[in-house]
Amino acid sequence: MASWKDPQTPRPGFGASPSLDGRSLGQATYDAGLRKYMLSIYNYMASGVLLTGIVALLFARSGFAAQIMMGGGPLKWLIILSPLAIVFAMSFGANRFSQGTLQLLYWGFATLMGLSMSTIFLVYTGQSIATTFFATAAAFAGLSLVGYTTKKDLSGMGSFLTMGLIGIIVAMVINIFLQSTVLQMAVSILGVLIFAGLTAYDTQRIKMDYYRLAGTDFMGKAVILGALSLYLDFINMFQFLLSFLGSRE
Repeated sequence: MASWKDPQTPRPGFGASPSLDGRSLGQATYDAGLRKYMLSIYNYMASGVLLTGIVALLFARSGFAAQIMMGGGPLKWLIILSPLAIVFAMSFGANRFSQGTLQLLYWGFATLMGLSMSTIFLVYTGQSIATTFFATAAAFAGLSLVGYTTKKDLSGMGSFLTMGLIGIIVAMVINIFLQSTVLQMAVSILGVLIFAGLTAYDTQRIKMDYYRLAGTDFMGKAVILGALSLYLDFINMFQFLLSFLGSRE
């Protein structure tokens, strides 16, 4: 879940008639614009996931993943930490960066995530990876549809899910030292539930951003940042599912 600073314009409530510069928009025009906006986000997100998967597979098969990612050298940690640095840069520097710069950062992030995730092809069987991926895709599609169509305001979930996310990060750090399989299983299950909730929450948040940003110069950037949010939800849900559904080599 990424957040960023954007132009502060009033957000109408659910069911309110959208407007642009004080002029009422036709509902058909608004619906078409919203569909185009959401489709652009899903296309960016899906392309990023595809790029990550291709890079991960090629890096694993090249033999470099086993040499670099299974060792403890500085290059390994550079690959692992670089995506996190890019996420923070995109989230907090969105107003300063141009749309083109955000695009480059997004594709660079997806590529580095592919390098970082290449180890799954060394640890898990290809069949279990594929099965988990399609299970994640189905769950993501359903949850995102719920977030898009529900009339219930999910904004209250945001703080709760963020606290839960912080909690599992702390638990994962602790488990580095404890090496408890029970704690690892608990973290994986909670991780799936948290990112399932974030998928619905982020989808609704992204949809509501269209009310505030329609017609502004920030729209192009919002598409990329929305795709980043959904990408993170999908990839994290996939990784947590794989940790207890995947069959090891």
